[in-house]
Amino acid sequence: MLNFRSATFIKSATLKKDRPNKNLKEVLFVGRSNVGKSSLINALCDNKSLCFTSSKPGHTRLLNYFEIKDTLYLVDAPGYGYSKAGGRHDELFGAMMEDYFAENDNLSLIVFLMDSRREVREEEKDLLNFFNEENIPYVITFTKADKLNQSEKAKAMKEVHKLSSSNNADIIFTSINNKNSIEELKKYISNHI
Repeated sequence: MLNFRSATFIKSATLKKDRPNKNLKEVLFVGRSNVGKSSLINALCDNKSLCFTSSKPGHTRLLNYFEIKDTLYLVDAPGYGYSKAGGRHDELFGAMMEDYFAENDNLSLIVFLMDSRREVREEEKDLLNFFNEENIPYVITFTKADKLNQSEKAKAMKEVHKLSSSNNADIIFTSINNKNSIEELKKYISNHI
């Protein structure tokens, strides 16, 4: 399994041409603002100060690259769906992500985070359809799953599977308070890479 503890912050970038110099595979973490991307990356890497976490949604504005020693980059994308900057921020986010996805041979997997307590929203459906149309491998990662009982987990899975193109999606329920769920995601990423 990959040594996630070796993760180090390399740089932030807005354009793909500004990405780090090493030609490594990339695992992109994407999801709505305040879904817990930074906290999940910190839990995966067992380093609470690796990614900056904020109580204010929409804090991450750049693509943040973290290197797992000469193996791959974990890429923390800005959250979408909330910003005090409003539409301008959404336009910048869209342009930055379009550039990131365009002819990106390094992108190996998307960890698509969804809040397990919330309904699937239009932006999330659109992204899932985009990943499927572009044949980009992804795993749906429900966050904050420690707050759910079994029937609520089943409802969340059913909600995702209602999306016709996502019937075969891999799904992992995670919680930064549950080490087993973090280990499951580590294994998934390691096996995929």
